[in-house]
Amino acid sequence: MPLPIPDSGLDPVQRLVQIMAALRGPDGCPWDREQTHATIRPHLVEECYEVLEAIDAGDPALLQEELGDLLLHVAFHAQMAAERGDFTFRDVAVGIAEKLIRRHPHVFGDAAAADSGEVLKHWQEIKRQEKPERAQEGALAGVPGHLPALMRAQAVQKKAAQVGFDWPDAEGPRAKIAEELEEIAAALRAGEARERVAEEVGDLLFAAVNFARHLKVDAETALRDASAKFEARFRGVEEAARAAGKAVGAMSLEEMEELWQRQK
Repeated sequence: MPLPIPDSGLDPVQRLVQIMAALRGPDGCPWDREQTHATIRPHLVEECYEVLEAIDAGDPALLQEELGDLLLHVAFHAQMAAERGDFTFRDVAVGIAEKLIRRHPHVFGDAAAADSGEVLKHWQEIKRQEKPERAQEGALAGVPGHLPALMRAQAVQKKAAQVGFDWPDAEGPRAKIAEELEEIAAALRAGEARERVAEEVGDLLFAAVNFARHLKVDAETALRDASAKFEARFRGVEEAARAAGKAVGAMSLEEMEELWQRQK
Protein backbone atom coordinates (compact mmCIF):
# COMPACT_ATOMS: atom_id res chain seq x y z
CA MET A 1 0.00 0.00 0.00
CA PRO A 2 1.48 3.38 -1.00
CA LEU A 3 2.58 5.74 1.74
CA PRO A 4 0.81 9.12 1.99
CA ILE A 5 2.73 11.88 0.23
CA PRO A 6 3.72 14.66 2.66
CA ASP A 7 1.53 17.75 2.23
CA SER A 8 2.86 20.12 -0.43
CA GLY A 9 1.65 23.00 1.73
CA LEU A 10 4.27 22.25 4.36
CA ASP A 11 7.44 24.29 4.70
CA PRO A 12 9.64 22.83 1.90
CA VAL A 13 12.47 21.89 4.26
CA GLN A 14 10.08 20.19 6.70
CA ARG A 15 8.49 18.35 3.78
CA LEU A 16 11.93 17.14 2.69
CA VAL A 17 12.63 15.90 6.21
CA GLN A 18 9.31 14.01 6.26
CA ILE A 19 9.98 12.45 2.85
CA MET A 20 13.42 11.31 3.99
CA ALA A 21 11.96 9.80 7.17
CA ALA A 22 9.36 7.94 5.08
CA LEU A 23 12.01 6.58 2.70
CA ARG A 24 14.00 5.29 5.68
CA GLY A 25 10.90 3.93 7.44
CA PRO A 26 9.73 0.28 7.64
CA ASP A 27 7.56 0.63 4.53
CA GLY A 28 9.98 2.88 2.68
CA CYS A 29 12.64 2.25 0.05
CA PRO A 30 14.82 -0.86 0.51
CA TRP A 31 17.87 0.92 -0.89
CA ASP A 32 17.46 3.99 1.33
CA ARG A 33 16.97 1.81 4.42
CA GLU A 34 20.21 -0.07 3.77
CA GLN A 35 22.42 3.03 3.61
CA THR A 36 24.81 4.28 6.28
CA HIS A 37 26.91 7.43 6.63
CA ALA A 38 29.80 5.49 5.10
CA THR A 39 27.95 3.94 2.16
CA ILE A 40 26.57 7.23 0.82
CA ARG A 41 29.82 9.12 1.44
CA PRO A 42 31.07 8.60 -2.16
CA HIS A 43 27.78 9.95 -3.52
CA LEU A 44 28.15 13.07 -1.36
CA VAL A 45 31.59 13.76 -2.83
CA GLU A 46 30.18 13.23 -6.34
CA GLU A 47 27.32 15.66 -5.70
CA CYS A 48 29.76 18.33 -4.47
CA TYR A 49 31.68 18.09 -7.74
CA GLU A 50 28.45 18.27 -9.75
CA VAL A 51 27.59 21.51 -7.93
CA LEU A 52 31.00 22.87 -8.92
CA GLU A 53 30.41 21.89 -12.55
CA ALA A 54 27.05 23.69 -12.51
CA ILE A 55 28.76 26.82 -11.16
CA ASP A 56 31.43 26.61 -13.87
CA ALA A 57 28.73 26.15 -16.52
CA GLY A 58 26.98 29.34 -15.39
CA ASP A 59 23.63 27.53 -15.58
CA PRO A 60 21.23 28.71 -12.80
CA ALA A 61 18.66 25.98 -13.45
CA LEU A 62 21.31 23.28 -13.29
CA LEU A 63 22.82 24.83 -10.17
CA GLN A 64 19.40 24.82 -8.48
CA GLU A 65 18.98 21.14 -9.30
CA GLU A 66 22.46 20.18 -8.11
CA LEU A 67 22.09 22.16 -4.88
CA GLY A 68 18.88 20.20 -4.30
CA ASP A 69 20.78 16.95 -4.71
CA LEU A 70 23.38 18.20 -2.24
CA LEU A 71 20.65 19.22 0.24
CA LEU A 72 19.25 15.70 -0.06
CA HIS A 73 22.51 14.39 1.38
CA VAL A 74 22.27 16.75 4.34
CA ALA A 75 18.74 15.47 4.99
CA PHE A 76 19.85 11.87 4.48
CA HIS A 77 22.73 12.07 6.96
CA ALA A 78 20.58 13.98 9.46
CA GLN A 79 17.81 11.36 9.24
CA MET A 80 20.25 8.52 9.89
CA ALA A 81 21.67 10.46 12.85
CA ALA A 82 18.17 11.12 14.20
CA GLU A 83 17.40 7.40 14.10
CA ARG A 84 20.40 6.82 16.37
CA GLY A 85 19.47 9.69 18.66
CA ASP A 86 22.59 11.67 17.70
CA PHE A 87 21.07 14.83 16.19
CA THR A 88 18.33 16.00 13.84
CA PHE A 89 18.10 18.17 10.73
CA ARG A 90 16.81 20.94 13.00
CA ASP A 91 19.91 20.61 15.18
CA VAL A 92 22.08 21.02 12.09
CA ALA A 93 20.20 24.15 11.00
CA VAL A 94 20.21 25.67 14.50
CA GLY A 95 23.91 24.95 14.89
CA ILE A 96 24.99 26.64 11.66
CA ALA A 97 22.67 29.63 12.26
CA GLU A 98 24.15 30.22 15.70
CA LYS A 99 27.68 29.80 14.36
CA LEU A 100 27.08 32.39 11.63
CA ILE A 101 25.77 34.91 14.16
CA ARG A 102 28.63 34.18 16.55
CA ARG A 103 31.31 34.50 13.87
CA HIS A 104 29.94 37.74 12.41
CA PRO A 105 30.14 40.14 15.37
CA HIS A 106 30.76 42.98 12.89
CA VAL A 107 27.24 42.35 11.52
CA PHE A 108 25.28 41.11 14.54
CA GLY A 109 27.35 42.77 17.27
CA ASP A 110 29.50 45.76 18.12
CA ALA A 111 32.75 44.65 16.46
CA ALA A 112 34.11 46.54 13.45
CA ALA A 113 35.57 45.10 10.24
CA ALA A 114 36.66 47.54 7.56
CA ASP A 115 37.50 44.88 4.96
CA SER A 116 37.48 41.16 4.27
CA GLY A 117 40.91 40.78 5.83
CA GLU A 118 39.59 41.94 9.19
CA VAL A 119 36.55 39.70 8.77
CA LEU A 120 38.80 36.65 8.36
CA LYS A 121 40.90 37.73 11.33
CA HIS A 122 37.77 37.90 13.53
CA TRP A 123 36.57 34.57 12.15
CA GLN A 124 39.82 32.77 12.99
CA GLU A 125 40.04 34.27 16.47
CA ILE A 126 36.46 33.31 17.31
CA LYS A 127 37.09 29.84 15.91
CA ARG A 128 40.11 29.48 18.20
CA GLN A 129 38.00 30.55 21.18
CA GLU A 130 35.29 28.04 20.26
CA LYS A 131 37.73 25.15 19.97
CA PRO A 132 40.65 25.83 22.36
CA GLU A 133 41.60 22.14 22.22
CA ARG A 134 42.70 22.67 18.62
CA ALA A 135 45.54 24.88 19.88
CA GLN A 136 47.06 21.78 21.46
CA GLU A 137 46.92 19.98 18.12
CA GLY A 138 49.07 22.56 16.36
CA ALA A 139 48.57 25.28 13.76
CA LEU A 140 47.70 22.81 11.00
CA ALA A 141 44.82 21.18 12.90
CA GLY A 142 41.51 21.07 11.12
CA VAL A 143 42.71 20.63 7.54
CA PRO A 144 40.65 17.72 6.10
CA GLY A 145 42.84 14.83 5.04
CA HIS A 146 40.60 13.95 2.09
CA LEU A 147 40.85 17.26 0.27
CA PRO A 148 42.22 17.06 -3.28
CA ALA A 149 46.01 17.35 -3.13
CA LEU A 150 46.32 20.91 -4.48
CA MET A 151 43.54 22.20 -2.23
CA ARG A 152 45.11 20.53 0.81
CA ALA A 153 48.53 21.97 0.02
CA GLN A 154 47.01 25.43 -0.22
CA ALA A 155 45.07 24.90 3.02
CA VAL A 156 48.10 23.85 5.08
CA GLN A 157 50.10 26.76 3.65
CA LYS A 158 47.37 29.20 4.70
CA LYS A 159 47.28 27.69 8.19
CA ALA A 160 51.05 28.06 8.54
CA ALA A 161 50.86 31.63 7.23
CA GLN A 162 48.34 32.53 9.95
CA VAL A 163 51.03 32.00 12.58
CA GLY A 164 53.66 33.89 10.58
CA PHE A 165 55.39 30.98 8.81
CA ASP A 166 55.31 32.32 5.27
CA TRP A 167 57.35 34.09 2.61
CA PRO A 168 56.97 37.88 2.73
CA ASP A 169 56.13 38.00 -0.97
CA ALA A 170 55.89 35.89 -4.14
CA GLU A 171 59.64 36.05 -4.81
CA GLY A 172 60.37 33.40 -2.17
CA PRO A 173 58.15 30.65 -3.62
CA ARG A 174 59.17 31.65 -7.15
CA ALA A 175 62.81 31.05 -6.26
CA LYS A 176 61.83 27.82 -4.52
CA ILE A 177 60.35 26.53 -7.77
CA ALA A 178 63.69 27.07 -9.52
CA GLU A 179 65.45 25.34 -6.62
CA GLU A 180 63.13 22.34 -6.75
CA LEU A 181 63.56 22.02 -10.52
CA GLU A 182 67.31 21.85 -10.05
CA GLU A 183 66.92 19.22 -7.32
CA ILE A 184 64.84 17.08 -9.68
CA ALA A 185 67.49 17.43 -12.37
CA ALA A 186 70.20 16.48 -9.86
CA ALA A 187 68.23 13.41 -8.76
CA LEU A 188 67.85 12.32 -12.38
CA ARG A 189 71.55 12.88 -13.12
CA ALA A 190 72.46 10.80 -10.08
CA GLY A 191 70.14 8.00 -11.14
CA GLU A 192 68.13 8.24 -7.94
CA ALA A 193 65.29 5.79 -7.33
CA ARG A 194 61.83 6.61 -8.63
CA GLU A 195 60.64 7.25 -5.06
CA ARG A 196 63.31 9.92 -4.58
CA VAL A 197 62.41 11.62 -7.85
CA ALA A 198 58.72 11.49 -6.91
CA GLU A 199 59.52 13.19 -3.60
CA GLU A 200 61.29 16.01 -5.41
CA VAL A 201 58.41 16.37 -7.86
CA GLY A 202 56.06 16.63 -4.88
CA ASP A 203 58.21 19.43 -3.45
CA LEU A 204 58.03 21.21 -6.83
CA LEU A 205 54.23 20.98 -6.93
CA PHE A 206 53.99 22.22 -3.34
CA ALA A 207 56.20 25.20 -4.23
CA ALA A 208 54.04 25.92 -7.30
CA VAL A 209 50.91 25.96 -5.11
CA ASN A 210 52.66 28.34 -2.71
CA PHE A 211 53.59 30.64 -5.60
CA ALA A 212 49.99 30.61 -6.85
CA ARG A 213 48.72 31.41 -3.35
CA HIS A 214 50.99 34.45 -3.12
CA LEU A 215 49.65 35.60 -6.48
CA LYS A 216 46.11 35.16 -5.04
CA VAL A 217 45.41 32.40 -7.56
CA ASP A 218 43.50 29.29 -6.48
CA ALA A 219 45.76 26.44 -7.59
CA GLU A 220 42.95 23.87 -7.89
CA THR A 221 40.89 26.14 -10.15
CA ALA A 222 43.90 27.22 -12.19
CA LEU A 223 44.94 23.62 -12.89
CA ARG A 224 41.38 22.57 -13.71
CA ASP A 225 41.10 25.44 -16.19
CA ALA A 226 44.47 24.56 -17.71
CA SER A 227 43.39 20.93 -18.10
CA ALA A 228 40.16 22.03 -19.77
CA LYS A 229 42.11 24.27 -22.14
CA PHE A 230 44.46 21.43 -23.03
CA GLU A 231 41.53 19.10 -23.61
CA ALA A 232 39.77 21.56 -25.92
CA ARG A 233 42.94 22.18 -27.94
CA PHE A 234 43.80 18.48 -28.19
CA ARG A 235 40.30 17.70 -29.43
CA GLY A 236 40.87 20.40 -32.01
CA VAL A 237 44.06 18.61 -33.06
CA GLU A 238 42.13 15.36 -33.42
CA GLU A 239 39.42 17.03 -35.50
CA ALA A 240 42.01 18.68 -37.74
CA ALA A 241 43.77 15.35 -38.19
CA ARG A 242 40.50 13.62 -39.14
CA ALA A 243 39.74 16.39 -41.60
CA ALA A 244 43.10 15.65 -43.21
CA GLY A 245 42.28 11.96 -43.36
CA LYS A 246 44.80 11.00 -40.68
CA ALA A 247 44.72 9.40 -37.24
CA VAL A 248 46.51 11.29 -34.50
CA GLY A 249 48.29 8.14 -33.32
CA ALA A 250 49.79 7.66 -36.78
CA MET A 251 51.15 11.21 -37.07
CA SER A 252 54.65 12.33 -36.22
CA LEU A 253 55.22 14.62 -33.25
CA GLU A 254 56.14 17.41 -35.66
CA GLU A 255 52.82 17.04 -37.52
CA MET A 256 50.87 17.06 -34.27
CA GLU A 257 52.80 20.10 -33.03
CA GLU A 258 51.88 21.98 -36.20
CA LEU A 259 48.19 21.24 -35.65
CA TRP A 260 48.56 22.18 -31.98
CA GLN A 261 50.00 25.58 -32.84
CA ARG A 262 47.04 26.20 -35.16
CA GLN A 263 44.66 25.55 -32.24
CA LYS A 264 46.42 28.18 -30.13
